Amino acid sequence: MKVDKYKDKQADVIADVLSALITDDKHKAAEIARKEYCFSPYQSVRRRYSEYQSMRVFLRDSFTDRYSGQRLIFPGLLRMLSVILPEEFPAHKHWKMSESHIVYWELFPTIDHIIPVARGGEDVEDNWVTTSMLRNQAKGHWLLEELGWSLKDRTQQKEWDGLTRMTLDYLDKNLERQSIPYLKRWYRAAKRSMESELETV
Repeated sequence: MKVDKYKDKQADVIADVLSALITDDKHKAAEIARKEYCFSPYQSVRRRYSEYQSMRVFLRDSFTDRYSGQRLIFPGLLRMLSVILPEEFPAHKHWKMSESHIVYWELFPTIDHIIPVARGGEDVEDNWVTTSMLRNQAKGHWLLEELGWSLKDRTQQKEWDGLTRMTLDYLDKNLERQSIPYLKRWYRAAKRSMESELETV
């Protein structure tokens, strides 16, 4: 029996393995497992992207979660809200959920690999998509078909920029906010990526 891994036949393979073991045929059980449901170790690979690299992907995807279609928010704005309104939008520096607003999981954009690097995907821009922190963590090393997810069209919300331009305008008028290191990095990355985008239009 050839197993279609995404149509709930994995349990049949395990049943065949058990049947072989019941007849004391460990060799056959191992052969079935290797052929029909082989072990493929995942590689643990961590990636870190600069704010500029991230902004390029977020703008390309119109700050939209490519797995759900949900609109996401410019990271600089979310952190700025935590600075200005710390009680309303608390943020723990180590992402402690009990001390951070859920907005950081629901609306904070991240880069995800469509095909995880641990599963053989390449660490290249064509394999990068924008998604929320929540969905990034939920997806982990799984393939889209294993989760029943699909990739949304990147032109769904072309005009949405995650409130980036409004945030930059605010920061231009409130220069003291730009002295906060985290905000400064995202401000510069946003300006640079938007200028690059205009040059390519």
